[in-house]
Amino acid sequence: MSGWPRPAHFDPARVAEVFRVPYAERADEARAFARRHGIAPAWRDARRVGLVLVDVQNTFCLPEFELFVAGRSGKGAVEDSLRTCEFVYANLGRITQIAATLDTHSAGQIFHPLFWIDEKGAHPAPHSVLSVEDVASRRWRPNPALANSLGLEPGFDIDAYALHYVKTLYDVAKYPLIVWPYHAMVGGIGHALVSALEEALFFHGIARETRTRYELKGSHPLTEHYSVLRPEVLVDHRGAKIGERNFALIRALLDFDALVIAGQAKSHCVAWTIGDLLAEIMRQDPALARKVYLLEDCTSPVVVPGVVDFTEPANTLFERFAEAGMHLVRSKQPMESWPGFPA
Repeated sequence: MSGWPRPAHFDPARVAEVFRVPYAERADEARAFARRHGIAPAWRDARRVGLVLVDVQNTFCLPEFELFVAGRSGKGAVEDSLRTCEFVYANLGRITQIAATLDTHSAGQIFHPLFWIDEKGAHPAPHSVLSVEDVASRRWRPNPALANSLGLEPGFDIDAYALHYVKTLYDVAKYPLIVWPYHAMVGGIGHALVSALEEALFFHGIARETRTRYELKGSHPLTEHYSVLRPEVLVDHRGAKIGERNFALIRALLDFDALVIAGQAKSHCVAWTIGDLLAEIMRQDPALARKVYLLEDCTSPVVVPGVVDFTEPANTLFERFAEAGMHLVRSKQPMESWPGFPA
């Protein structure tokens, strides 16, 4: 891989571990590394390159955690994290700013078991798919005991909302409502970035004298939030707003001369983020799609053997993104060799 050498602290064997980043030590090393290799502060960049890392958190990226994105290889997110670390270090002086998204949840949300009960008061098993018919027939209905703690206004019809929600997902042709295992729990270890990636982002921020941007998503109890740019459902059954697009982030991302995107999972949060970004691009100027680069070897789809395999849907979406003008690239290719990369 061309570019800057790996810093001495980086150990590829630790990408699948949880460890404490020694910030003071890494800060000293980053400053020395920048001086030694002539890496200038990011504000001096004539060509501004942004890197978006979607949900590179323990909950998705480590095999022992709740929603490990294994891909078909069984090692998907671990291998992706290794390549992403190497990409950041190899391009330390080229990447102007990194934005990391963080899926941020609590137990009582619409995609977790606690939210739903059947006629016996049992909760659905993780990975259950709840159809419009399931909710309309009340085979699964919102847990009335939980409703009191969701901060809803008096008289809010949670049952009417639940039916509206699954119908909305169906109408916009997204995936049906899936009840996921409890994951990305705020305050927990699973919510944290993969340690090796956290270390790489911290090192980059110190070496380039720039602020890493962190974007939390997914805390609203009544909607999924795969994409960092908007929740899945924007209004409730009465037409009242429950969420909105992240216009500040959209503007920031489209302001870069080149934008690189990677993370987990290719079939869900990465795909939905790119799809929402593309929708904004099409509203503004379709030519902007040509500034977006998708790191194909730093993202994997959700695959649960014998349950679900989103590999083909994810590949189909990425093909659609490429047809719109975005570029599918690999992390070991020098940036300067990427098609249309700004000089």
